[in-house]
Amino acid sequence: MEFWTEADVDAPPAALWAVLTNPTDWPRWTDSITSVELLDPTLTTGARVRVSQPGLRPMVWTVTEFTEGTGFAWTAVAGGVTTIGDHRVAPLDGGRRSRLVLGLRQRGLLAPLLNLMIGGRVRRYVELEAAGLQAAAEKSA
Repeated sequence: MEFWTEADVDAPPAALWAVLTNPTDWPRWTDSITSVELLDPTLTTGARVRVSQPGLRPMVWTVTEFTEGTGFAWTAVAGGVTTIGDHRVAPLDGGRRSRLVLGLRQRGLLAPLLNLMIGGRVRRYVELEAAGLQAAAEKSA
């Protein structure tokens, strides 16, 4: 399974980035996440983050890529499925606005079965996260 969504945000990239890279606040602005716990002191390459979502088992994500101000990717492995989450920020209108890109990819032998079982929920959660992130960044700008 692979799913991507984009949102144009009426906030500069720095404001969007600040909200995106503060995952412990994510449950405040999206119903798709119930709790986030940083297992390492800062969100950077190698950091681990425990994320709990309604109706899903908590997962520990490891940041595999981190580029200050523009994006990060993290990976979680469970039940033979590797899930990769991408979070990207790009400037629009000379930096007055931003584009948010969120993506989720699942790989592994059981990924097609998992997609059949919870693919709709996963897509809905990514959409909820994009909408919540957009609103939170616009409010903070």
